[in-house]
Amino acid sequence: MTSEITLFVNPTAGRGRGAHAAQPAARALRDAGYSVRTVLGADAEDALRRAREAVGEGTGALVAVGGDGLVSLALQAVAGTDTPLGVIAVGTGNDFARALGLPVRAPAQAARLAADALKSGLIREVDLGRVGERWFGTVLASGFDSRVNDRGNRMRLPAGRMKYDLAMIAELAAFRPVPYRLTLDDGTEREIEATLVAVGNGTSYGGGMRICADAALDDGLFDITVVGDCSRTTLLKVFPRVYRGTHLSHPKVTVHRAARVTLAAPDTTGYADGEPLGPLPLTAVCVPAAVRVLAPDPAEHPGPGR
Repeated sequence: MTSEITLFVNPTAGRGRGAHAAQPAARALRDAGYSVRTVLGADAEDALRRAREAVGEGTGALVAVGGDGLVSLALQAVAGTDTPLGVIAVGTGNDFARALGLPVRAPAQAARLAADALKSGLIREVDLGRVGERWFGTVLASGFDSRVNDRGNRMRLPAGRMKYDLAMIAELAAFRPVPYRLTLDDGTEREIEATLVAVGNGTSYGGGMRICADAALDDGLFDITVVGDCSRTTLLKVFPRVYRGTHLSHPKVTVHRAARVTLAAPDTTGYADGEPLGPLPLTAVCVPAAVRVLAPDPAEHPGPGR
C-alpha cells in the first residue's frame, strides 16, 4: 500500500474548525511516517471529483476532515473500493464518527488512530445504506425531522443551530402526522400514520440524537424507527428522550429491522447523513461491508466517541 494519504478537507466545517483541524491532523500523519496531500474543492461537486481522482490514483487512504456533510461526500468516493476511509470529526454533528467510536473535535488524536489502524492493517468493514447511486452512513430521516430541515434550509437567519431550533418550533405549530406506506423485505406494504420514520444504518443524527439507538454498523440490516401518530404534547415529551435512546420504549414508537425498505408519503423529503435525497417515495438498501474504515474494533474499544 502506498505511503501517501489524502486529507479531504472542508475548511468551513464547524464554523471554521475544519481549516484549523487540518494542520494537526496532517502533522500527526506525517509523524507516523506518511506523506500527506490535501484535497479541497471549490464546491461539493468539485470536491467529490477531486476525492474520486485521489482514490482512482491509488491513495493509501482518504481521510475526511470535517463534519457529516464531508463524510457523506467521502463515502461517495470510497464506497465499494479498497481505499479505506479515515474520519477527523470536527463538524457540528459528527454522527458517523460517534457510530464508529472515534474521537470528536480531537484532530491529532483521530489522525493518530487512523495511522495506527492503517499501519497495523486492522481496518473495519462496515455497512452503508444506498438510495439509487447515493450512499449514506448514518440515518435516512423523513417526516417531522425532515420538515424541520426543509424549513431550516429555507431560512436565511439566524445562522447555526439556532436556525433549526426556530424551524422546529414553527413545525410544531403546524404539526400533523403523515400518512406513510412502508414496505420492508417481505414486500408487505403497511399503511401507517406516523410523525416520522427514520432508517438507521448508524445510531444517531443531528449531533447525537439516538433515533435508531440499537442500530449496528455491521449486521447487514437497518433499524427502522417509526414514531406513530401522536399529539404535539406527546411529541414534546418523547423527543427529548431521543438523546438517550430511551424513546424506543415509548408505546408510540416501534422498531423494524430489514435490509431493504421503501418509504412513501406525500409532500415529504428524505434526508440522509443530513443531506437532502429528494422527495419520497425512496427505496434504501443496506449493503454489507460496503466501506473499509480506519476505526477501532468496538469489541476492543467499546463506547462512542465524545
